[in-house]
Amino acid sequence: MSRLRLGLIGAGAWSVASHLPRLQLHRDLVEFVAVNRRDPEMAESVRSRFGFASAHTHYEGVLKADPDIVVIASPVRWHHEQAKAALEAGAHVLVEKPFTLHPDEARDLVATAAAMDRHLLIALGWHYKDIVIKAKDLMVRDGGVGEIEHVSIVMSSTTREALVGRQPSFAADQTAGEIVSSEQVPELTPRPETLTDPAISGGGYAQAQLSHALGLALWLTGLGGAEVFAMMSSPQGTAVEFHDSLSVRFTSGAIGSVSGASAHLAVNAGKHYLVVQVIGSDGQLTVDLQRELLTRYRVDQGEVTVPLAADAGAYDCAGPIDALVALARGDTVANNSPGDLGVRTVEIIEAAYRSARSGRAESVA
Repeated sequence: MSRLRLGLIGAGAWSVASHLPRLQLHRDLVEFVAVNRRDPEMAESVRSRFGFASAHTHYEGVLKADPDIVVIASPVRWHHEQAKAALEAGAHVLVEKPFTLHPDEARDLVATAAAMDRHLLIALGWHYKDIVIKAKDLMVRDGGVGEIEHVSIVMSSTTREALVGRQPSFAADQTAGEIVSSEQVPELTPRPETLTDPAISGGGYAQAQLSHALGLALWLTGLGGAEVFAMMSSPQGTAVEFHDSLSVRFTSGAIGSVSGASAHLAVNAGKHYLVVQVIGSDGQLTVDLQRELLTRYRVDQGEVTVPLAADAGAYDCAGPIDALVALARGDTVANNSPGDLGVRTVEIIEAAYRSARSGRAESVA
């Protein structure tokens, strides 16, 4: 089988600093054919550094290169337009999170992928980590926790600097397929407005980070939102929020609470704090990514703590990239971050922003 032709749309994102090194590890399977960034000098710099055949200032130039796989890493405002065009051009597509701004856009991408018989993935890296895969197994094995009654999601991550337009650096080793710092590869640094202008980002912490946490919880549980009440806070007077507090009623009748907070950059060595707890009629599940803790209790079996490797909860985006390449090649692998999950996540986040504006509970669109 010939190598897959890769197109990258939107090279100005921190996530690309993990995507590209990871894709370079697949050089025997992937040919870097085209990259897009609006700034021509930055686009050319990415092209030359990573060995793309061509660089373009408009995403249509990438699609004209006839890619087999496309990574959408542009600001969320343009995800729907660009991902839809890539799917209709015949590519398998990986979309950065947040998936889309609006639920109807997310639903349209899922429908387009089905119509084109293409794979559609979201860049939710935790879903491919051993701790989360084992948590998913516990939710379906032996009846899981029974009928889900309550879900608690608490997340705090280092986004304060980014949400005021200062770009933090992320230390890692480019050669290991991990995130590289803004100082190492400045051409991959996003424009400040990518996260600070709500017309482009759709909002602040809920878009930038709770899309991760909600995506994880909804994947574990299979739930979808019905109604959301949200309070949001911008303590530094920014145009986007730093902190979020959501109450959610799910379509099943279960309820949940979602807390998201912008932490300071150096806290916990920059490691994410994310805990998901699911309580059901027959037991409960706890996933703590910061402490690398996974437990399930069932009334008929007692409590089980799953052994985990050190740094089991550390974030990387290798899994979605590996899955994109494998699925495009026709290999039998799981898509742990599918488009329909993005629909359910966007529905809750979009309703949360409506609720924060209206001051009342809002139904999911």
